[in-house]
Amino acid sequence: MTTNVFLIAGAVLSAIAALLHLCIIFGGPAWYRFFGAGERMAVSAQAGHLYPVAVTLLIAGMLGVWAAYALAGAGVLQPLPSQSLVLPAITAVYLLRGLVAAAMWLFDRRRLSAFWVWSSLVCLVYGVVHLVGLVQVWGTL
Repeated sequence: MTTNVFLIAGAVLSAIAALLHLCIIFGGPAWYRFFGAGERMAVSAQAGHLYPVAVTLLIAGMLGVWAAYALAGAGVLQPLPSQSLVLPAITAVYLLRGLVAAAMWLFDRRRLSAFWVWSSLVCLVYGVVHLVGLVQVWGTL
């Protein structure tokens, strides 16, 4: 299998998102607020509770695994378990998350904020990059 540039790019994007989540943990409450985690998460982090750290670590870990699956799909790493199911699922999650702001705009505009718009756009880009790469390697999965 030849390497797939789009899935490599998807892996890099997921890895960047994972690293950013780790930075948020070390950045503390101000970073939780800046990146839109919500006031409850920021206050909880400020109080020293483990919940924000655990949730953020879980997200970072998941994004790291997604990066590994994208690299495996790209042919950079050895194939991973259930790769033909997991890669489409990752792509679908990114694309569906990317549509959240549009759904909020249609059904609940009061909750629509800059966080939802920007994070949805980012996820939509991630999803499209994964989708293009996935379509290119589909026959080899």
